[in-house]
Amino acid sequence: MAKQNQPDYILFLLVCTLITISVLFSYSLSVYTVVYHDYNQFHFFGRQAAVGTFSIILMWVLAQCDADKIVGKISMAMFILFFAVMAVMPFLPASLVTESGGANRWIRLPGFSLSPVEFFKVGFIYFLAWSFHRRVMDKPKKMKLTEELLLLLPYFATFFLVVFLVAFLQKDLGQVVLLGVVLMLLLVFANRSYKLFLSLGLVAIAALVVLILVAPHRIKRIYSWWAMNQERILAILPDSASTYLKIKELPVPYQVGHSLNAISNGGIFGKGLGEGNLKMGFLSEVHTDFVIAGITEEIGFIGISCITLILFCIIWRILKISTRVVNPIYHLFTLGIALMIIIAFLINSYGITGIIPIKGIAVPFLSYGGSAMLASSISIGLVLAISKEVRK
Repeated sequence: MAKQNQPDYILFLLVCTLITISVLFSYSLSVYTVVYHDYNQFHFFGRQAAVGTFSIILMWVLAQCDADKIVGKISMAMFILFFAVMAVMPFLPASLVTESGGANRWIRLPGFSLSPVEFFKVGFIYFLAWSFHRRVMDKPKKMKLTEELLLLLPYFATFFLVVFLVAFLQKDLGQVVLLGVVLMLLLVFANRSYKLFLSLGLVAIAALVVLILVAPHRIKRIYSWWAMNQERILAILPDSASTYLKIKELPVPYQVGHSLNAISNGGIFGKGLGEGNLKMGFLSEVHTDFVIAGITEEIGFIGISCITLILFCIIWRILKISTRVVNPIYHLFTLGIALMIIIAFLINSYGITGIIPIKGIAVPFLSYGGSAMLASSISIGLVLAISKEVRK
């Protein structure tokens, strides 16, 4: 079998396009935040441009490397290093961490802050791919449920540690949900039984309920989500359900409300680049978690549809690489990266439209933020290196 000598440059160009769009809108959407904090007008634009440029160069460099020499080393280093960093973050002095909402999620470095969980996700996916290939994929599908659970016990233990570090210490349930879904879906492709998934699904639902109940801010988010959606949900249920489920005088989530207004204001063609209104203090930090709403208001349904199409083309190119690569570790790893990107996009887009409670997960390659973009670009760079190994 001959190896393909060139990486998937179409995938590279698609990602570069999204990064360029992100840099452009980091200037357009951050205008209120710039004025409010009295920043230089190019504060966010300059930072995002610098990270975007570095990310593109890094992707290019990784794409030229031999996958067998870099993918495993880089990914496992990210898994071990950033797991250790997340473990020690609660004990670091305030001068080294950035607090948000009562949780330490960022390491403070000279000139910027780093979110360890963004890089850990890439390493975690490779760890699952590598370990599943060694211990799980060659096991027969027809096993007793207890045998399967014992087989996967080390992964559950590792994941519960991640839950503790991320959901409890960093109060970031969205990232845990993302990693949990990736873990479950990779198990599907690791030849595990349906009874296992049913059992894990029930456990996951119970665990999610517990994680919500132990955190008052998550309960408030559920109440806010229910306030926005209870009329529509109760309309399809029997009338008697309203007696027990309808809650009066709940606070409606104003952020999601303004997000929907921004999307509605965009219409078909948008109000024009830089002409959005909801970014002017109504929708705070619109260039980060609510970037899709801000973009939609300015370039409309057609514009956001084109951006979504680019994102799904990226997913399709990665999945195409995954199905054609011979190495089973690379197959699972590239599949996991595709899942990580699409799940993050869906969680964000569903959250800002009120379909699910808001989770605060960045949109891959679009949201302002160096850690998310850099980590995602590293993952794409590794995928590009793997793309040279596919069957022609």
